[in-house]
Amino acid sequence: MNIAGKVAVVTGAGSGIGQATAMDLARRGARGVVGVDRSDHVFEVARLIDQEFGRPITQAFVGNATDAGFRTRVFDEAAARFGVPTICIPAAGITRDGWAVKLNKETGRPEVYPVESFREVLEVNLVAPVYWAMEMVARIAEDRHQRGLGRWEPSEEVLGAVVFIGSISAQGNKGQIAYAASKAGLEGAAATLMKEAIFHGVRCAVIHPGFTDTPMVRNLGEEFVARNVLPYTQLRRLIRPEEIADAICFMINNAAVSGELWADAGWHPSA
Repeated sequence: MNIAGKVAVVTGAGSGIGQATAMDLARRGARGVVGVDRSDHVFEVARLIDQEFGRPITQAFVGNATDAGFRTRVFDEAAARFGVPTICIPAAGITRDGWAVKLNKETGRPEVYPVESFREVLEVNLVAPVYWAMEMVARIAEDRHQRGLGRWEPSEEVLGAVVFIGSISAQGNKGQIAYAASKAGLEGAAATLMKEAIFHGVRCAVIHPGFTDTPMVRNLGEEFVARNVLPYTQLRRLIRPEEIADAICFMINNAAVSGELWADAGWHPSA
């Protein structure tokens, strides 16, 4: 699948992996790059891309990725301006880290991870990405039907690609009961959606980044990163967002690549 000439939707495009991926897709010739974020910084990212290429190839939206009405509006406006999106990178994500069960030493009573936080993480990291992906698949299916096309055939070019942003935490990581569950859930969603979406010519896969130099990781604090991350990473540094973006574009470009790609820089959760 050639990125050149395609229309891409990237959530979480205001920073980190999402921003790097939006910029990389543009540099690889995407006809339109639609950036979505809850931060106004996504407008600055769009401005930088348009400035680099000297023409308006981006469209930025600010809103809640978990809102179905917002998602529909993004795809409606993107399709009206650029055509039907065929690349979806739902990169928006959050952490709400905490121990699954923690004993309060003062009261002697256990404190269980809040179910509200668990549900919030699942909504943002698992449910929302899957529905952004399914929205795109639905648009492609509808477009094919309107053009009198049925099941996708190998003689055609692969029409679309979804790359979910997993995490090395999907293997299990202390203090991340909700985050790890949400990222592991993407594996099953991608494997299932791939079996269905390929009928319409859409591939689905998951990339599992290691500790990447993003605002989310920087919020852990330099001391934590220096003590708990860098010594156990073969590169002995944080992964650059551009390196993950490059891997995502590789997964889009190469139709033989399916399933999961681990971009962990040699780091693995400890026992």
